[in-house]
Amino acid sequence: MSGFSKVILLGNLTKDPEIRYTPNGTAVANFSIAVNRRFKQGGEVKDEVCYLDIVVFGKQAENCGQYINKGDSVLIDGRLQQRRWEAEDGQKRSKIEVVAQSVQFMPKKQGMASGIVAEEGGNAHSPGATDNIIEDDVPF
Repeated sequence: MSGFSKVILLGNLTKDPEIRYTPNGTAVANFSIAVNRRFKQGGEVKDEVCYLDIVVFGKQAENCGQYINKGDSVLIDGRLQQRRWEAEDGQKRSKIEVVAQSVQFMPKKQGMASGIVAEEGGNAHSPGATDNIIEDDVPF
């Protein structure tokens, strides 16, 4: 039986994307996002923040490096991946990150009308009106 890994996240970049290239020339973008959750506990409103590392490959990695910056909102559709390695001190380390299959750049609050979508395979396009998510419309 095979497993299934699917992640959909809406969050804000905590830093600008870092772009590098593999030896065969494939672009790789790495960045982190903060996903906020507001909830009530008792009579008090609390905020919880989850920081997640994102990795993007190919043309969409280049698009991320060119079009998004720290603080921008993105909608990520991807899968979880665990990387394991041995540190210089000999200790085994691991990290779970999100490999984005598509990254949608959300409208900026200063009047940007539509986002740009970068999907696996490198195609970037502006979504139609039905694809836009306005922050006030999101129920969380």
